[in-house]
Amino acid sequence: MLEALQFEFFRNALLAGILVSVICGVVGTFVVVNRIVFLAGGIAHAAFGGIGLAFFLGLPFLVGTLGFSLTAALAMATVTLKSRHRADTVIGVMWAVGMALGVLLLDMTPGYNVDLMSYLFGSILTVPDVDVWLTAALGVLVMGVVGYFYNELLATSYDQDFARVRGVPVTLFYYLMILLVALAVVMTIRVVGLILVIALLTIPPYIAEKFTSSLRRMMVLASLLSCLFTVVGLWSSYRFNLTSGATIIMVAAAGFFMSQVVVRARKAGMPAPAESQRHGAGGQNR
Repeated sequence: MLEALQFEFFRNALLAGILVSVICGVVGTFVVVNRIVFLAGGIAHAAFGGIGLAFFLGLPFLVGTLGFSLTAALAMATVTLKSRHRADTVIGVMWAVGMALGVLLLDMTPGYNVDLMSYLFGSILTVPDVDVWLTAALGVLVMGVVGYFYNELLATSYDQDFARVRGVPVTLFYYLMILLVALAVVMTIRVVGLILVIALLTIPPYIAEKFTSSLRRMMVLASLLSCLFTVVGLWSSYRFNLTSGATIIMVAAAGFFMSQVVVRARKAGMPAPAESQRHGAGGQNR
């Protein structure tokens, strides 16, 4: 690792990966807690349509992709609120249409010479300084919004009926949550790729949920785990000459399966309810 840090491209990749990890750890916590992983995946794949639109119209990457993705995210959020029993179908359609539209627009772009794989698995080892600064700015924005509206987002995530009774505008904060997901996806997709964004939004928060008892702790642990997976994945990709994005995903997957083993081992070590009740009853009789 120390040898790799001599290179500027690796330092940029490491810094960008850590920033993305923190963003995905915080935003991904809301994704997992609210059970909207499929919706987040839909936003990520729909963003591909925005990429194609940006290249086709000659727009800056962020302008085209962000506008398209935020529109798609708002449409998905509206569907999930008004027609939950059909939400998965509509999201699946938008998922497919976004991907197909992006590919077709890129095909029709004159002089198109962009590698599609770079947007699927990312090009974290070629991250320029400007993208690192943009990612840092996004991190500050996400932390500021989540910190300022933490109680409202917490209530909306766990008990919407109670939140409404307390006067929290649940619908408004649900839309805010979805917009944060869309913003995180768009700002990080060029750095780490579409597939890695989904992995970092879901795997670390899912693991953290099993070992924490509060939303705040879940965010912290998810961010730390995401950073660990990213650092180990980057070092492994450098050491063994592998694709960085795919390596990070496999490291995260290994962490996921290891966490499942630990959870099962903890459950196996706990006494059965009936047995513990018998011991308790025996103790009282004695």
